[in-house]
Amino acid sequence: MRGNPWLVLAGLLSAAAALLHVAVIAGGPAWYRFFGAGEEMATMAERGLLTPHLVTAGIALILAAWAAYAFAGAGLIRRLPLMRTALVAITAIYLLRGLVIVPALLQAPAARDPFTVWSSLIVLGYGIAYAVGTFRAWPGLSIRPA
Repeated sequence: MRGNPWLVLAGLLSAAAALLHVAVIAGGPAWYRFFGAGEEMATMAERGLLTPHLVTAGIALILAAWAAYAFAGAGLIRRLPLMRTALVAITAIYLLRGLVIVPALLQAPAARDPFTVWSSLIVLGYGIAYAVGTFRAWPGLSIRPA
């Protein structure tokens, strides 16, 4: 399990995404717009509402937890509960989100949203890193330390 470069990469990617979400909170409405959170979130942030910040902080916490599971799967930190289940679920979520690129590419070029295409490619890369890493670590993920 130790030294699984795919899960280390996956953990670093999720940690970077978590930090980016924190930066969006600090960056304010312009950052919400730039990073594709939508006009409604940006407008709520402009009005001083807490909702966009709480939602974004929640996403950051989830991504940080996913990073922790990748690092645990790679043997860098202590084992976490439900290792196999969590890593499979995280992998599935990233891959399913990444596959949004398929219908996006089937749209007419003028109707394609560049954010959807790029974010889908990025997230698909995350999913591949988790999938390969989880597959490689699989035998050791069921072993409970003494």
